[in-house]
Amino acid sequence: MPQSPLPEYVPLAQVVRSGMLESVHYGAVVGLAADGRIAYARGPVHQPMFPRSSAKPFQALAMLRAGARLEGPSLAIAAGSHSGEEAHTAETERILAAAGLTADALGCPPAAPGGREARAAFVRAGREPERVLMNCSGKHAGMLAACVARGWSTGDYLEAEHPFQVLVRETIEELCEEPVAHTAVDGCGAPQMAVSLTGLARGLWRMRTAPEGGPERAVVEAMSAHPLYVAGSDRIDTDLMRRMPGLVAKGGADGVLVLSAATGETVAVKISDGDAEERARTLVALDALRTLGVDVSPVQDRLRVDVLGGGAPVGEVRPL
Repeated sequence: MPQSPLPEYVPLAQVVRSGMLESVHYGAVVGLAADGRIAYARGPVHQPMFPRSSAKPFQALAMLRAGARLEGPSLAIAAGSHSGEEAHTAETERILAAAGLTADALGCPPAAPGGREARAAFVRAGREPERVLMNCSGKHAGMLAACVARGWSTGDYLEAEHPFQVLVRETIEELCEEPVAHTAVDGCGAPQMAVSLTGLARGLWRMRTAPEGGPERAVVEAMSAHPLYVAGSDRIDTDLMRRMPGLVAKGGADGVLVLSAATGETVAVKISDGDAEERARTLVALDALRTLGVDVSPVQDRLRVDVLGGGAPVGEVRPL
């Protein structure tokens, strides 16, 4: 098994409370210039890590390559991690119905909605967790649609050696320009493939700068055009894409985020402590984009996270 890169992570953000340094978020960040060269790097950016849901654009591309007919919101939610809102479940069920399937075919675990309003409505209605509400159900629906399009079996589509997952691996290795270092099981049950932070950034950069009209561009354009389906009404990815036209944003569990500007500059971040409160990865990524020359003024407020004391701001989390 690969050795943990944890000892090599570096300070990326600091937490200041009432004028005193309280804690530090460690991690790694890499930034690619518009031409694809590494122009900014801190920490172990060439060490294997799990991109988690930040790899979903690659998985969505594999769906298109397998023959799945996904476009617009359907393609965006296939590359997204939705909040379980009504629009999300409707789109997921639409993908399944077009493939002749129902939510029973989904291999992801049952879950409650992740969005605040959707979860509140879920609780008020006294509902039980459902597979279609799980944040990865759009991706799973797209995987199943790809299997149906190619004539592959659907009951075992999450097995690492299934033809679709082999195609995902080949797609990731092609885009990231490096071999998959390790394969694990993601939180949704799908194979999760480790690449470097540089590989993650390079893969999204290649999709962003691919020829117009091709499947690579189709995925990123669907994401930026339909940000609600990539995350949700109260989610950071959606907010960033709504306020920065052309931006592609995709977060992943345990502190991962990848951003690609309309002009091609692309950054990827990994916060080593997992960034459970999501207070470090976004400001670190935006600071890296700004360093690369991208105008991030439309989301300037995201470069600061307040530290609260007694319900009022008494400090901030800021990039180092």
